[in-house]
Amino acid sequence: MKSNLVSIITPTFNSEKYVSKTIKSTQAQTYTNWELLITDDCSTDNTIEIIKSFQEQDPRIKLFVFKKNRGAGAARNNSIKKASGRFIAFCDSDDQWRAKKLEKQISFMKNNKLAFSCTSYEVIDETGKKIRIEKPPKQLNYKLMLCNNYVGCLTAIYDTNILGKQYMPTIRKRQDWVLWLKIFQQIGQTQALDENLAIYLDRSRSISSNKLIMIKYNWMVYRNELGFNIIKSFVFLIIFTLYYAKKRLF
Repeated sequence: MKSNLVSIITPTFNSEKYVSKTIKSTQAQTYTNWELLITDDCSTDNTIEIIKSFQEQDPRIKLFVFKKNRGAGAARNNSIKKASGRFIAFCDSDDQWRAKKLEKQISFMKNNKLAFSCTSYEVIDETGKKIRIEKPPKQLNYKLMLCNNYVGCLTAIYDTNILGKQYMPTIRKRQDWVLWLKIFQQIGQTQALDENLAIYLDRSRSISSNKLIMIKYNWMVYRNELGFNIIKSFVFLIIFTLYYAKKRLF
């Protein structure tokens, strides 16, 4: 394991419209001690060719290709397995980082002796218009995370020196939230860096459809991944839904 190396985990699937910006935002980091591990989940467009064009110019970029579509969680896990860094960071193929993201967050984690951290981030639409800023609570713990996923995947970093390698479950959605919950079960609590250091592209096609899918997978998280009984799962599902509704209304 290389000291202070950051392994950036990026899954891709038919990402030709966005992946160039993601890679360029990684290359623009003021913290240069990183490797970018991209696992492609069987793309059928020009995603792989675009990645290879960057890879030819930058040896820090590593590409792995699935022969069968397995989902974002499996793609991330493959990259985590191949990672050599002390720190594991996540940046999906339509996300972007601000130039000082790694520099500020790694320093924040070291100064505060944190095993896991996240930051605020900006949400934009496909025209680049700002929708909102997502700000996690400055102090995060397991109980809070059960009620709402405050951690944007594009902002999360964990320290393998403390936690070892941590992997996501194989469910198709909400796998990042399950990983954060697993980590919080170990660390109890952590701090969030209250600074907007990343950009999330909201590509949702159907708001009502996405809500129904979210409810379905949240139920699966509580019941199947966390092993809660029906009553406890229902209570937390209601709480989560209320948090989600409040966030969209205010």
